[in-house]
Amino acid sequence: MRDEINKALEILKRGGLILYPTDTVWGIGCDATNAEAVDRVFALKKRDDNKALICLVSDFKMLNQFVEEVPEVAYDILKYAQKPTTIVYDHPIRVAENLVGEDNTLAIRVTKDDFCNMLIRKLKRPLVSTSANISGKNTPSEFKEISPAILEGVDYVVNLHRNKKNTQPSTIIQIKNDGTVKVIRS
Repeated sequence: MRDEINKALEILKRGGLILYPTDTVWGIGCDATNAEAVDRVFALKKRDDNKALICLVSDFKMLNQFVEEVPEVAYDILKYAQKPTTIVYDHPIRVAENLVGEDNTLAIRVTKDDFCNMLIRKLKRPLVSTSANISGKNTPSEFKEISPAILEGVDYVVNLHRNKKNTQPSTIIQIKNDGTVKVIRS
């Protein structure tokens, strides 16, 4: 795994895109602080840049570095969540502007996946994580379902967990700073 982390890290540091296994489905990733790399993700997915992307962070400490104010209820939700849970936060900071929604929000998940966690810790920045499909097409549940356009459009394909099948995207919950909680995807 260490080799794969180092190879992916090298690509990410120079603004490249990776295809990698996450705690949910296979993802297309880049450094969440690099606006040019984020643009490349939108272009590869043929996705409107007003449609939000998710970011992964390694832990609560990193989460606090990239969100102006994490509502207390977010910690409780994440602590007791039974499956991977992404939370949409108000007022993200220190990430690429084109990653932030028009309403000044950003979806972030604290990953529990070992590979993702170690990669993010070494990168020292959040990692974009969007499903490995062209926008509007089905999300692949396993590596062999990923389209050639995606495979050819990234700079590196991580060589781990290629036989793992996962059909479960994360739960998405929006938590506003005023305490409003809304389930977007369960």
